Amino acid sequence: MPMKIIRIATRNSPLALWQAEHVRQQLVNLHAGLEVELVSLTTEGDRILDAPLLAAGGKGLFIKELEQALFDRTADIAVHSMKDVTVTLPQGLSVPVILQRADVRDVLISPRASLAELPEGAVIGTSSLRRECQLRALRPDFNVRLLRGNVGTRLRRLDEGRFDAIVLAAAGVSRLGHEHRVRSYLAPSLMLPAPGQGAIGIEARTDDRAVLELLAPLDHMETHRAVLAERAFSRGLYGGCRLPIAAYAQLSGRTLSLGGLVGRPDGTDIIRDQISGDRDQAEALGADLAERLLQRGAGVILRELVHD
Repeated sequence: MPMKIIRIATRNSPLALWQAEHVRQQLVNLHAGLEVELVSLTTEGDRILDAPLLAAGGKGLFIKELEQALFDRTADIAVHSMKDVTVTLPQGLSVPVILQRADVRDVLISPRASLAELPEGAVIGTSSLRRECQLRALRPDFNVRLLRGNVGTRLRRLDEGRFDAIVLAAAGVSRLGHEHRVRSYLAPSLMLPAPGQGAIGIEARTDDRAVLELLAPLDHMETHRAVLAERAFSRGLYGGCRLPIAAYAQLSGRTLSLGGLVGRPDGTDIIRDQISGDRDQAEALGADLAERLLQRGAGVILRELVHD
């Protein structure tokens, strides 16, 4: 008997609700007669806004409550930004579907048009050690300060004059209709993105065949392979927390190219490399690239941060 209703667990932030509604609309368009409900939840990561994510507990802060809803069967699927998903999932859950990726880049939002035009000592807001290390490597004079909260909150802090600029993910800015605020897009060669950035993932119970069948048509194979490579790279660097790890994979024909980096938050030491190979070996390529960086000292940087 076909399913009549699916319940989507989602954070209650504006961006998360946009993403859940996007998935809801695609499911309704694909399956006539299917009802889709949103189950809106507040996560621990949404409640803790005055501490860096690494100190507060890392990525899992944004998804634990959603995963519990799957285990409790108060929801059938959970919709996530893939950059928020832990590199290892609880037994019984998987991410079988990753939608086609949006813009992977970061963006600068500021009265100034570019990073180069910012004044000496400019105060830049971000919650990401990944962004911080790359910003400081580009401009050691930058004063990078913690900025947590949803997109609207961060824009408001900028407008209040607390920062000279803020750096956000292009995908989230676009999805919420703030593209007019963007002054410049930061190319991956300048600001390598987070693993999974720009991609929406759908998590489900591994034994829920009816749900898995309904979800299958939404999966975008190229995005899925790219994100698998990026997550394997992060996993190889014990990237379960919001560490200064960046990765971006691209596919061209049968070739997958993956670039990755690890850096000290103060920008004094950036370890970067890239690898290419057959797209069917996405996870192996990610693991190999992680091992290369570990051999060049990435492990020392990451252990210092985790044990501080």
